[in-house]
Amino acid sequence: MRNKLYALLFCITLFLSTSCNDYLDMEPDDRLTEEMVFNDYKRTQEWLAALYSTIPDPLMQYTREWGCTFLSDDAQIALPMGQFNDYWKRTVSFYQGSMNATLAPPARTDVWGDTYKQVRSAYIFMKNVKPLPTQGLTEEDVEQMKMEARFLITYYYTKMLELYGPFPLVTELISPDTPIADLMLARTPYEEILAWLDNEYKELAAFFPAHYEDSNTMTGRPTKGICLALRARLWLYAASPLFNGNDDYKDIKNPDGTPLFTQSYDAGKWKKAVDATREFLNLAESGEYELYIERYSKNGEIDPFLSFQNLFLKSQGNKEIIFVHPDAGNRVWYNAIGNPRGFAGNSGYYGSTQSMADAFFMKNGLSPISGYDAEGKPIINPESGYTEEGFTKEAIHYENTAYALADEKSTPGLIVNKGCYNMYANREPRFYITLWYHNEWHPKAKRTTDFMDGGQDGGPTHDAPQCGYLVRKGVNPEGDPRQSKVPYQPGIILRLGEFYLNYAEALNEYEPGNPDILKYVNLIRQRASIPTYGTGANQIQPPTTQAGIRELIRKERRAEFGAEGDVRYNDIRRWKIAVDIFKDPIMGMNKFGKNNNDFYKRVSYTSRIVEKKFYLWPIYQNYIDNNSNLVQNLDW
Repeated sequence: MRNKLYALLFCITLFLSTSCNDYLDMEPDDRLTEEMVFNDYKRTQEWLAALYSTIPDPLMQYTREWGCTFLSDDAQIALPMGQFNDYWKRTVSFYQGSMNATLAPPARTDVWGDTYKQVRSAYIFMKNVKPLPTQGLTEEDVEQMKMEARFLITYYYTKMLELYGPFPLVTELISPDTPIADLMLARTPYEEILAWLDNEYKELAAFFPAHYEDSNTMTGRPTKGICLALRARLWLYAASPLFNGNDDYKDIKNPDGTPLFTQSYDAGKWKKAVDATREFLNLAESGEYELYIERYSKNGEIDPFLSFQNLFLKSQGNKEIIFVHPDAGNRVWYNAIGNPRGFAGNSGYYGSTQSMADAFFMKNGLSPISGYDAEGKPIINPESGYTEEGFTKEAIHYENTAYALADEKSTPGLIVNKGCYNMYANREPRFYITLWYHNEWHPKAKRTTDFMDGGQDGGPTHDAPQCGYLVRKGVNPEGDPRQSKVPYQPGIILRLGEFYLNYAEALNEYEPGNPDILKYVNLIRQRASIPTYGTGANQIQPPTTQAGIRELIRKERRAEFGAEGDVRYNDIRRWKIAVDIFKDPIMGMNKFGKNNNDFYKRVSYTSRIVEKKFYLWPIYQNYIDNNSNLVQNLDW
């Protein structure tokens, strides 16, 4: 028997507050009815548009609201921020181990509740939308709109599966006179949801075009590539340790004894991930997608600085973007928190961590740090040329780039100024595009950053980077958040670079030694203009073991996707490494330092309490209380 939609929130009160009823708002003398809506082309379009409204905006949902970036080891907010709004309170609660299922989710963070509201609205839409020939709404239009609604159901369920694991899978709309007892649905086992989503994405991919001729009005709408990419990511996550034979979840069962997670490891899931990603890459490599690359005009070589910077700022001609948020309305806010406090006003708290800074390679392609000792001190890789002593004697220029944001004269190719702390010298291009560090030139402020205690951009305020770094990735150098003027920039949900590294990861797990593993890692490194892996001249000898290649891929993912969306957050969860990562404290430069000698010291900012329950979100206790068949996630 198919699951029934009226179980959406497992209680009638919440059911009556669903988003379709929000949409049926009051007119001066009457209330809109479904019949009135679906007899009007404009209102029908507005209903469909409302279904898109909870697609997470990576510029805000993954930072302030969902907190994915700050819950990873890439970024850290000031602990006092928890007093200012429920979003930050929630993040700090996770940090301190005080998060619990009884805390009501703030608006837009109740993914469980919002998903069911949107799913119900989508099914109502699919049932009622119809051609309106006199208003120009054709049969073809209706079929497109229905499939868009179907796509959104599938997408929202996919995010649910990533965050919560199994949930009650509702696949149809039923009569409102359904007995309450039939609304009390249990969670659907993971494998059943996986199979359903897989089939949906395959059928959706067969329907949607690879691209739309009118790309402007169809921005953010589903395409064949989006569906194939989401299906590929679905299988990568399903094959990963969190969901593939995870013994921690053996006791999570429905009241009737049905286990929600299978306990046996299935290597075939890695094969599914390989094949699904390969299918997407076949489409990409047919010319539909390609890495965003800008060339240095003087010799035609890759310009690694402008390529990586403008990947996140430009939409026109950017064929790396697979799935983009249809609205970038949060770009002013994002650029404010990513700029130093003294430039953007009451902002500048989007702080990164020392481990994020450590994760980037050197210009020679080698890792600067091979690990940390028992006291948390870095174990420096002597072959890399990295040092944490002294300051640069001369300015450092890079070849093959027109990047010109490092000094007042806008000198092309100048990246590091004289007197820069050597920790930041001779790093790979992605380092400089991803982070702001202390004493770095800020082109709009026309001065260097000052993150020291009492500095223009430093503490003791909470509106300053707590670990001595700000996130620069996606911050527009042409924008001025003080004036609320920031040029349009895309909110990228999926991009091609991820699927190169996804493919390498899946191949390494399923078929170690396959030459395509390093091929796709090297495509990412080539864009960054750092030496590739291999046995040839000027290449870096790769590890010879599967475990070594696994670590190589993970390091590349962190450098490529540092402080970007939910990638790192999902990685440390699905690999089940967050508990180990956060055994060590969050480190940074000494924010209390009032001079260089004091500031440039590794110090502990805070420790986070992270347990296995961190890997899945808690289901809000109210939903559990209203449905006796609903069981909670591990340890919540």
